[in-house]
Amino acid sequence: NTLIGNCGYTQETAEQAVADGHADLIAFGRPFISNPDLVERFKNKLPLNPEADMTTWYTPAGREGYTDFARAG
Repeated sequence: NTLIGNCGYTQETAEQAVADGHADLIAFGRPFISNPDLVERFKNKLPLNPEADMTTWYTPAGREGYTDFARAG
């Protein structure tokens, strides 16, 4: 059986939860919206963009709040 943790984790708390045996892996959803390069940011210990504004998600307003976030570097 595999236990997947989700919601509210940072890179550090996710790594600790796995190391402590509280979960087998951690899923990240919301951080990917504002950080399309989340894996690279984690690998290189780069800061994350601010969390996306939920009021702009899935609206006909265009890219704002969904695909307008900059990649690191």
